[in-house]
Amino acid sequence: MKVRAATARNSPLIVGASYEGTIAAFKYDGTRRWKNPLSGFMVHDLWCADITGDGNDEILVANADGTLYCLNLRGVVQWSFRQNDAPMYAVCVVHDAPGTPYVVCGGYDLNIYYLTAEGTLVKTIASSTYGKEKAYGSMHGHLPPNGTHIANFLRPVKVGGVEKLAVHGVMNNMQMPGYLHLFDVLADLPSLSRKCGMVVGDFRALDPDGDGTDEILMGSSKNRDQGRAIRYDIASDKNTVLDISKTRKLNAACGAGYRLPQTELLKNGSGGTQYAIFYGSNILLAPADLDGDKTEALTCRYAFNDMCKDSEGRFILASAQSGGSCIHLIDPRQSNWKADYENLTPPGKIEAILANTAAARQQLETFKKPSYERDPVPVYFMTEGTRGVEKLADSLMKKYDHMVFLNQARCNAELRDWRTDIDNEYYREKKHRKKEYTLTQQGVLDTLLPAYEGAPGIQFWGGHGNDPYFYNPETLKKVIDGAQGKKTVITWPEMSDYSENLTYLVDNLFDPVATHAKGKNATLFLRNKNIYWQGNVYQAAWKKLLSGEFAEVAVPSMEETSDKTMDLSIAGRLGLWASGAVDHWGTRCATDNPSFDRLRQISKQCLPNHFLRMLVYHLSSGAQYLNNHPVDQEYLSIYWELVAKGALYIPKREEIVSFSPVHLSMIEPDMDYMNDGTGVKWTTFWDEYVEKGEPMVFNRMNGSWPGAPVVEWDFSKYAAGTLDRRQNFLPSYSNGMVLITPPQEGVFAELNPPRGRLVDHLHPLYRDIMKEYITDGKKYYSADGTKTYSAETYYKQVEADIQSAANQLPLTVSGDVAWVCAQTSPTHLRLTLIDGGYLNPSDQTVTIHFNSVTPRKITDVLNKLRVSVNNATATATVDVPCGLFRFLDIELMEML
Repeated sequence: MKVRAATARNSPLIVGASYEGTIAAFKYDGTRRWKNPLSGFMVHDLWCADITGDGNDEILVANADGTLYCLNLRGVVQWSFRQNDAPMYAVCVVHDAPGTPYVVCGGYDLNIYYLTAEGTLVKTIASSTYGKEKAYGSMHGHLPPNGTHIANFLRPVKVGGVEKLAVHGVMNNMQMPGYLHLFDVLADLPSLSRKCGMVVGDFRALDPDGDGTDEILMGSSKNRDQGRAIRYDIASDKNTVLDISKTRKLNAACGAGYRLPQTELLKNGSGGTQYAIFYGSNILLAPADLDGDKTEALTCRYAFNDMCKDSEGRFILASAQSGGSCIHLIDPRQSNWKADYENLTPPGKIEAILANTAAARQQLETFKKPSYERDPVPVYFMTEGTRGVEKLADSLMKKYDHMVFLNQARCNAELRDWRTDIDNEYYREKKHRKKEYTLTQQGVLDTLLPAYEGAPGIQFWGGHGNDPYFYNPETLKKVIDGAQGKKTVITWPEMSDYSENLTYLVDNLFDPVATHAKGKNATLFLRNKNIYWQGNVYQAAWKKLLSGEFAEVAVPSMEETSDKTMDLSIAGRLGLWASGAVDHWGTRCATDNPSFDRLRQISKQCLPNHFLRMLVYHLSSGAQYLNNHPVDQEYLSIYWELVAKGALYIPKREEIVSFSPVHLSMIEPDMDYMNDGTGVKWTTFWDEYVEKGEPMVFNRMNGSWPGAPVVEWDFSKYAAGTLDRRQNFLPSYSNGMVLITPPQEGVFAELNPPRGRLVDHLHPLYRDIMKEYITDGKKYYSADGTKTYSAETYYKQVEADIQSAANQLPLTVSGDVAWVCAQTSPTHLRLTLIDGGYLNPSDQTVTIHFNSVTPRKITDVLNKLRVSVNNATATATVDVPCGLFRFLDIELMEML
């Protein structure tokens, strides 16, 4: 994920950090010298410098576990520094006037630290003593304190030949640009503080003219429409900007995606200097004045996780973002280097992923759905791009009735004059900055109703979290009626409100439209964020949805960007579905799915293998509504064929036999839990949430914990098997999926709700074995409501029951895979196994543990190979190929 060049007396080395946090050193011929797994958690920053004066660099590692590690060039830890659990985020080395080196580090505890070469603390500087940032907005009255920040970057900068410390401080990882502060070494206060013009994702100090004063090159951490490389000239205090989005040829070459420009110097053909800007899958070769019209764009098939330049002028690229496993070298001194870059095809895991996918596609050609399996359920492809694969999409739609490709309808918002009918000022005044409010009600109908022609239905946005009221509710009702029975999906993205205003919104928008939609083949697709389906939805405002009153029309889905709780959201959506509160659930793949840390949006995965495996997991868990952004549809369309032919079995809820008999029921959520789970963009909540906060059932969800370890008592750890707060789209749940549901028993349960009882919707095996625990997200509660239990201790009982109850399931699976098991006939189970490395795929070996069933035979439905069973241990060992999945048909000795 990260690469640096290290200097050694004998030979230079390349140092890299893997996704798993392993540090490794390589010679330039590709030979690995050593590797050190360190803590096993994410590396946020690397710095190589000789701080001992022996001619060999030390390697300084800022780790998400809160530790700064110092390694020598043999990979041995020399010392470590740790003040608390807050992730360490930035590190560098600066020198005072006599030349004494100091290690400077900082993280999410809002301080920066000066250390000696031996790791002894010399000085602590709190950001509150000089910070200028001010929080804004409401966030329901819960904002971080003003004047604090984290050290986004720490870097040495020379001014007039004298080394200074540059600190880029931020308090929000997406919507505030932060400040650049310049300090004299060891000074308490900065000599310069300057507001930046954008969210910064890359920061380098370079001296192109050799005058002893550096220029600071910064890269944005944004989507294409805000892609910028900025040069700040310290001497003149001026910025020069290359706006990639506004240079037509660059915008066209770079395409969509979230990424950050990384800039280095490069000699041009005439001996002068130009800038090499690594931007996703592109290298932009810009002149000294950063004129976009004079900038050359090179395009590769893949984007890479990181870039640095060594002392010889070679560019070192970290692995491809799509799951790569290689470090790449580019030598601009070679005449053919540009062509080599544009034709670069990574070996290793990328090669394996492509080969494995091709093999699966070939095997699929001869697949025939077993006669004992029922007909597939319908799947709604709501926003699927078909460019380049139109023939395949058309053939699948014509041949298979359950393949439903909807038209994605686009429509301006309704004129705002009707909004005087909105009695709530908060919602009446809301406006989405990307939406034009130009249409009358008839204009809306004239735009949307023709979109039904020639299609089974349409999908369109009814609103957004920034303004849920794109249209008068009466207009939406007329659209539903105008569909004349064709499918209508109305999407509301990014709904996150949990204030007192929510009741008005639900009562006056969602409830009336949902009521009208019943029986009319219409769906309200609620594409929410963060902890919505295991938090917000349990507020009183949503009582009708929770009761099951809108089960046929409400579809919970997620926009999982910025948060780090994917392992929880799947349990929340499945819990609502299994309970009967909703009859369907949905999912979404978009280019910023990997953007759990918006300060480092390395989200230009050109090979959407991570999408493929997440979709296989969610579909095999029963999802039927898909809201995907196209990336490489030729590659991804294999999942269309898997669904069409029935190789990928999409179960009904009563067929799934991999739910844990233990479930967690949510009551009205505690406000500390809500604030923690929704404060994902603010980076400065450390003091309040960690040092003073009470341990919670769900922890470390706010913006202060990217990549950090989850605590032992966290549901994510003991139930889902999650180790860190990162991109856990493919959790293991080795004892079965632990559902998060509405309360079923005791004083918190609704009496006779329309949805019925949880067990009435599940497989019959669950009827007498379910066990319920109750929480508000912070504490556990007794069923009668008279007692509460601490998350820090009570989890042991919950964990023990989950482990014990797993023996009542037909089977469980251990290993780094996501898995689902469903009954397909009285004597057959379908087990789906998915490589669990979302962005770090790998060959996986897993163990199937047979508990309450005895298998007669196990067959891979694609390659037809048999899997042997160890009868003595009642287990089977299965290999899952890198970046892929296995679909196993398990024939049982007796009926289940």
